[in-house]
Amino acid sequence: MLRPDSFARVSAAAVVPEQIISYVRAVSGSRPRLVGSCIAYQTGTELVLVGYPLPDPTDETAMAAAVDEALTIKELSRLTVIGPARPPQAPAGTRFGRDCYALLPLPPPAPGQKLRNMLRRAARELTVQPGRLWGEEHQALVDQYLASRSLDSGTIHIFRQIPDYLAASGGSLLFSARTSAGRLAALVVGEFASLETAFFMFCFRDPQAAPPGSTDLLLAALVDEAVKRGHARLNLGLGINEGVRFFKRKWGASAELPCFQGAWDIEPPGLARRLRAFFGKEKQ
Repeated sequence: MLRPDSFARVSAAAVVPEQIISYVRAVSGSRPRLVGSCIAYQTGTELVLVGYPLPDPTDETAMAAAVDEALTIKELSRLTVIGPARPPQAPAGTRFGRDCYALLPLPPPAPGQKLRNMLRRAARELTVQPGRLWGEEHQALVDQYLASRSLDSGTIHIFRQIPDYLAASGGSLLFSARTSAGRLAALVVGEFASLETAFFMFCFRDPQAAPPGSTDLLLAALVDEAVKRGHARLNLGLGINEGVRFFKRKWGASAELPCFQGAWDIEPPGLARRLRAFFGKEKQ
């Protein structure tokens, strides 16, 4: 069981991005709290439980115990659980999305010939610069991406908060790929707050300025930085779609950490539950 003064230990042991407390607070404004051996984030009467227990993120028993504890929180109206399995407490019919985090061992496997060729080509045309300063040109790449796609409001909000996240997280690092003329062609944001797991957080590119292999070149820079810092693995994020999954597989990453996500409303206890049931019948 973690003590309330142990938030730093959560980020230091993080294996999924949602355990990086500075990141979640920056993009959501939620209040972190410890629930069992898991971190959770509360906004009003809603709670998001990141059900990857410390120290074993695949411990489904510890996840279920954290869900039990979350359900005892007073005045909680809705619970969202993100974890390695569907929690047994979820009501029947609760819909859960399912994906997997792709983990790349560090140092990574030797790249194949095609990937080596793409890296060489991109390196001839681009220069990668690490830093933390987010400028108008970086924001323009994000705005260009948002204008070209139909995204849900939550994703749009997160992308809009990237500058705040970079400012709030001392473990974050921005990699900028520029052409010989100095034009920003692509960017990647990495996170290194965890002691063993580095994170590939965000990536954007300018289709008109970025040559093939731009994202690979930036990922190579992130990998080099993570290896230099002594990380054992790189979390490349969720699968999302086949194109994204292929990109991660060609680097040697494997989809080995399941991610289930679902939410349900919590029935009020005692008298409040009976009153709601009564008035619900009256309206019928």
